[in-house]
Amino acid sequence: MSWIYLFIAAIFEVGWPLGFKLAQLTHHKVLWILFAVVSMALSGCFLYIAQKTIPIGTAYSVWTGTGAVCTFLIGVMFFHDAMSMLRFLGIILVVSGIVLLKAGH
Repeated sequence: MSWIYLFIAAIFEVGWPLGFKLAQLTHHKVLWILFAVVSMALSGCFLYIAQKTIPIGTAYSVWTGTGAVCTFLIGVMFFHDAMSMLRFLGIILVVSGIVLLKAGH
């Protein structure tokens, strides 16, 4: 169950950079900043719960890595962030690290 909580925490981790980006692009700045703050809080709460049984180093690395990969993909798909072979390789390495951390747990 802790891994599910960790996955939920990672999804909410994506919410705060997304909220900040949308605050820059729309007239609803306060709404999106509030969305970002709520996402931060929920992400932290679910990480806290997950760390009850998952080691801190594993939990934190998977949390930030998953959040980073998902945020990167959202940036490329919806905000036209650059995509190159080196950036793609970097994401593959992050995903590989997450898989190895989970496998080694």
